[in-house]
Amino acid sequence: MGARVVRMFRNFNLENRVFREISKEKPRAAPRHAVSDPPSAAGSEAETAVDPVNRRNDPLLTLLKSVYVESKDPAAAAEASKEVTGAKEAERRPLRFSLPGDPYGLVELTDVPKGKLTIAEALKALSSHQRQPGAWTPEKIAQEYSLDLKDTKALVEFFIPFQVQIIPPKTDSTKQIKAS
Repeated sequence: MGARVVRMFRNFNLENRVFREISKEKPRAAPRHAVSDPPSAAGSEAETAVDPVNRRNDPLLTLLKSVYVESKDPAAAAEASKEVTGAKEAERRPLRFSLPGDPYGLVELTDVPKGKLTIAEALKALSSHQRQPGAWTPEKIAQEYSLDLKDTKALVEFFIPFQVQIIPPKTDSTKQIKAS
C-alpha cells in the first residue's frame, strides 16, 4: 500500500515539472583556469628535458652487459622428455598373473612396463604376502614384479586386500539365506 502512495506523489504533476525544468536557462560553464603561454625560446629547455632520457648511462650499461640470458626451445625439451619416456616404456615385462576371461570388457594385456602392476597382479602379490609374509617379503615381491623396493614396502604396509568373513549368527532361530 505504501508503494502506491509513494508512486502517486512521485508521478504527481510530472509533465509540468518536466517542462519547467526544460524551460530554465542552462547554467553557464565554469570559467577555465588561465594558462600562461610557454615561452617562445623553449628550445633550450626542451633539450634539457629530453637529455636525461637520451643520455647514455654507463653504470647501467655495464650492469646490463653482465646479465646473461639463455633461452631454450620448449619443443626441443618436450621431444627430449618423450625420448626418455620412450626408453622407459621400451622396458616391459610379461604378465605374471591375470584374471581369466575378459575382465571389465577391456582388452587383455600381455605385458606391462617395468615398475608397474596390473590390479590382478597387485591383489595376488598382496594376498600372497598376507598369507605367507616370510616367503613373500617386500624384497621378493619387488624382484618378481620388477618394482622399486621403497614403493613395494609402502604397498605392503599401507594396502591390504579385502577379506570376506562370514560371521555365523549367535542363535539358531535367526533366519539365514540358504545356498541353492
